[in-house]
Amino acid sequence: MSDVIQLDGHIWHWCDMSYGQNRALCLELQDNCRVNVNLLLLAHYLDITLDVAGPREYSIEQWQILVAAVSEWDEKFLTPYRRLRRLAKASLNEGEYQQMLDVELMIERKVQRTILNTINGLPPEGNQGNLVSYLSLFGLSEGDVKQLGLIIP
Repeated sequence: MSDVIQLDGHIWHWCDMSYGQNRALCLELQDNCRVNVNLLLLAHYLDITLDVAGPREYSIEQWQILVAAVSEWDEKFLTPYRRLRRLAKASLNEGEYQQMLDVELMIERKVQRTILNTINGLPPEGNQGNLVSYLSLFGLSEGDVKQLGLIIP
């Protein structure tokens, strides 16, 4: 058994709070760089928290594994649904639009379960911050990451 504590679903409560404070930046990275917000917030969480075994840094290759674990679900379901919701916004009343948001959140929860199942099977093997490793997959440098200014909830 590894000394690393398994991540559980409670992490997403923190990520929800972080999203609330970083919404504009998250959406900008999602829309302009194709960043998965769940993975972005997970990387941020891992960078600012420690478990009893110390830092939990994942390598670029491990972040690629996480991206691959959710990419099919994102491409087939989440991204098209999000696009549909945004297109339909002007034609829906508030209640209908909220229902669409609720469905999107349900899809996001599926993605989050997939992420947790995958990351809990990966022993941390990185040697730099998780945000740097993850965002390097999208062509962002360490300097870019430092300028993001994610707010800690």
